Amino acid sequence: MKHWDVGVSLLVVAIVLLMIIPIPDYMLDLFQILNLTLSMILLFSTLYIRSALEISSFPSLILIMTLFRLALNITSTRLILLEGKNFGGRVIRTFGEFVVKGDYVVGLIIFIILVIIQFIVITRGAERIAEVAARFTLDAMPGKQMSVDADLNAGLITEEEARKRREEIRREADFYGAMDGASRFVRGDAIASIIITFVNIIGGLIIGSVKHGLSFSEAAQIYTLLTVGDGLVSQIPALMISTATGIIVSRAASKENFGRDVVTELGRETKVLYLTGGVLVFLGFFTPLPITTAFVGGLLLFTAWYASRGAQVPQEALAGAEEAPAPTGPVLSSPEEVAEVIEADTVEVEIGYGLIPLADPSQGGDLLERITMVRKQIAFEMGLVVSPIRVRDSILLKPNEYLIKIRGAEVARYELVPNRILAINPGGVQEKLPGIPTKEPAFGLEAFWIDESRKEEAQNLGFTVVDPPTVFATHLTEVLKRHAHELLGAREFELLIEGLRHRVPKLVDDLIPNVLKESEVRRILQNLLKEGVSIRSLPLIFETLLEHGEKTKDIDYLTEQVRRALRRQIVTPLKASDGKIHAVAFDSELEKKIAESITEEGEQKVIAMNPDILREIINKLSQELENLMKKGYSPVVVTSGEIRPYLSGLIARFVPNVPVIAYEEVPEDFVLQVEGVVRL
Repeated sequence: MKHWDVGVSLLVVAIVLLMIIPIPDYMLDLFQILNLTLSMILLFSTLYIRSALEISSFPSLILIMTLFRLALNITSTRLILLEGKNFGGRVIRTFGEFVVKGDYVVGLIIFIILVIIQFIVITRGAERIAEVAARFTLDAMPGKQMSVDADLNAGLITEEEARKRREEIRREADFYGAMDGASRFVRGDAIASIIITFVNIIGGLIIGSVKHGLSFSEAAQIYTLLTVGDGLVSQIPALMISTATGIIVSRAASKENFGRDVVTELGRETKVLYLTGGVLVFLGFFTPLPITTAFVGGLLLFTAWYASRGAQVPQEALAGAEEAPAPTGPVLSSPEEVAEVIEADTVEVEIGYGLIPLADPSQGGDLLERITMVRKQIAFEMGLVVSPIRVRDSILLKPNEYLIKIRGAEVARYELVPNRILAINPGGVQEKLPGIPTKEPAFGLEAFWIDESRKEEAQNLGFTVVDPPTVFATHLTEVLKRHAHELLGAREFELLIEGLRHRVPKLVDDLIPNVLKESEVRRILQNLLKEGVSIRSLPLIFETLLEHGEKTKDIDYLTEQVRRALRRQIVTPLKASDGKIHAVAFDSELEKKIAESITEEGEQKVIAMNPDILREIINKLSQELENLMKKGYSPVVVTSGEIRPYLSGLIARFVPNVPVIAYEEVPEDFVLQVEGVVRL
């Protein structure tokens, strides 16, 4: 691969030499098939890109392909005029004898039509779009550069990110500027094709009549038919290149590949498909049009019916819900209609059509049952009742892909391989398995999709082997745990309160609203969930809030008091195999500086220190945590309770998933051993 650039350079020189060096007929066939192949590759590539910069070499490719096509025109002209009826180019003869049935007049007409389509319709349109895109891109450059500078000065992006964005802006401007010029190559190629074809016809007639003594009709049949075949061979790839050029400069507003855009935008309104299908069925049965018209209409009706089903598979808790009747009055004029618009589902899962068998109980799928088990697991581990999870299929996803949304926003996606099993490397296996390499979605571990026949081999090597539904269930579980604080909305909080009221009604009534508001209690519970603290001990949490809530309404202070009440629950999982808690601490002087830097921003308190100092603190903390893990212990940070919540928020931004505990949270009978100290 590393020497391919040399090969490409030699090929460009070879294209130029092809114009003057004679080649045999079979090599001409090979090059013409190669020309057709490369044109198709370019066309298909433009259909699947999301951004024009994904194929930034396209302007140069147009030049090379145009040069290659003209070189083939010159070579084929030489062979046709020299060999006449003995010409052995099978590709050209196929286009001349099979495609146009050996009629050179018909072939000439088709050739002229193709040139008109390319020159007047596609090429001129693409040229105009490229010209406008280049002008607007260049005009917008200063504004984009200023936007990058503003974000950099505001601290929203780093210097490296700013450099990348500036480079992307420059590349975009260069690309559209180059496309503006490259579209002229396509236009010139269309003109050259017309001239070359007519010159070849005239030259063939003269050579056939004068040199070989053929009659005018014989010379026309031989040379004109071969020339028209040659013109068609060159025009089909040229038309593909022109189409690809038009596509790549006209997709500036697209965010997905061409296929997804078409399916999404044309299939969004099923009424259009119903109407079109109905009209075609009527025309097919009640007019002299062929019955295939009705067949096409039937396909459209079926497509509309499938799309209008709501693309929804059975749901674990919402199955059987009736579809709301169509509104007869003004749109969005009643509470029921507005309720349909409002995003009501806390968690949604969208799956590609290839995963529907995993979710359909009638086909043996247990995905919905696993989702129910995940909800129960989250409830028992975190004390959080997750609302019923909506599951639906989506044509916008890849067949075996699934997407997890929380409150309408995507938080995770992954692609399963249903007919294989996933072998996960837990961290100590050096061997590779024959299969599809990937990353396990929940924890990002190295993994391979392997055939089920290799399950025992993988287990013997030390891999953890799971089936696709288990991969999904594990991923969903970790996503819900990671975003647990976002899942505790008003509806979920009300369920918890009613459950506690059923057990200890007086405790709830004493706290809410006499001491704290519902919103304040919910914020405290969200703070706990954000740091992975289970809220299942809800009676103890309410008792603690009742005790301290009369003194202050400071949410951070109350959260810390609850944590201290839950200290055994928080700290016990952090104990190492020797029964001790091994942690990294902060120097007392550094803790004092951090405490002095805590300031209020609105309703929140944050650490306001010099960014360089913060960066140094994080770097030294990372080094100490790395040393701690090298000793075989899990990373834990311990600090004073005064700064713990603010330090925890800071550390989570740079070193996620590291527990930050306070000295006050360590029970008296626990041994805390500080393995490293962060100092400035």
